[in-house]
Order: sequence, then C-alpha cells, then structure tokens
Amino acid sequence: MDVILKQDVENLGFEFEIVSVKPGYARNFLIPQGKAVIATAKQREELNKVLEERKAEEAALISAAQEKSAKLEGLEIKIDAKVGSGDKLFGSINNGDLADALNAAGVEIEKKHIKIPGNTIKRLGKTTAKIRFHREVEVDFEFEVVADQESIQRAEAAAKAKAEVARMDAERLANANKTDESGFNYDNPLFEKKPKTEEVAETKTEEAPATETETNSEEA
Repeated sequence: MDVILKQDVENLGFEFEIVSVKPGYARNFLIPQGKAVIATAKQREELNKVLEERKAEEAALISAAQEKSAKLEGLEIKIDAKVGSGDKLFGSINNGDLADALNAAGVEIEKKHIKIPGNTIKRLGKTTAKIRFHREVEVDFEFEVVADQESIQRAEAAAKAKAEVARMDAERLANANKTDESGFNYDNPLFEKKPKTEEVAETKTEEAPATETETNSEEA
C-alpha cells in the first residue's frame, strides 16, 4: 500500500515522501497516529501542489543536505564496542550510536535518518549504512565497529595466559621424555653381559679340582 508521509518516520522516510508499506502497518499505526495518509489520486494531486508552493524551500533543503552528505566523503568512522567471544559484541550497535559518532565528527544527522541492515550490529567489522539527508539525497556510508581498549587488553591477557600454559605443557613433556630415556641405561653394570669364552673358562676352572680329587681316591 502506498502512503504519503506527513512527517519524518524512522527507518521509513521523510515528510511529503510517498512510500510503500504493508496495509496493516498503515492502517494500525501510520494513519491512526497522523503520520501518513493513503496515497490516493486526490492526495497525490494535493501533494504536488504543496511541493510546488514549497519549491524554493525544498531547493534550499536539498542544497543543505548535499553539503552535509559531502562531509561523508573520505570520513572514517570507527565505533568502539565491548567484545565477548571471538568477534561477537556484548550488546549491539545501532543507528543511534552511528548518529552520535557522525555528529561528533561534524556531520549533523538524526538517528531516524540512518538505516543499518538488520537494525543492529552484533559483531566486529565493517557495515554499510544508508544515510538520508533529504528525500532526494541519500548516501551509502561504510563504517567499522572495533574492539574497545578494555576488550583488547582482556584479549591480550588471555592470549598470554594461553601461551604460558602451552609453554609449561611443552616443558613438562620434554622433562618427561628425559626421565624416560635416563631409565634405560645400558652402561649400568647390572645389565652387563659377560662374553661366552669367559663363561666357559670359569666352568672348566670350577670342574678341575673335582677331577684331581677323584684321581687321588683311585690311587689310594
């Protein structure tokens, strides 16, 4: 359903703009609250008359909007956010946060004139928002959500702790391997084996006296 906005509506459009919306949204919200009227042929004709009467004023508004949009060229906006696991944020970033950042950078804009995909941002990274300064002046603006200093320090501390645990595990493993190797000492006398020739010689030596004794007994 096409309606003519009678005032600026966040995430929808500007005053005097014709927009398409769901019938239920129009009948249950926009029209009862006086924010819009159905864009009938008669209402469109009246809109054209109003815009014609406001021609000079509209031209001034468009010129001012173009000046504001020009400030976005080359502008780099980074919004700090608290980060949880990985790149996931604690909470989210919305059009109000971007509006605050842009105003701080010298670009006057209301949050209702900024539209972010999905309405909120929940992860780090770059996002392109649609910024409207006027019905006829619209800009796609890229900005970035980055981790705040506290989150960076927390991540660095966690990385150091993880590296220290890995170092200690590697050290324990190395010491365990050394202990295992030292247990197999083949130079230990307990593991020394005598040559077979020596064993034979010792056997003969032990048997010799027995033979001599037997000889003496026979002579007697």
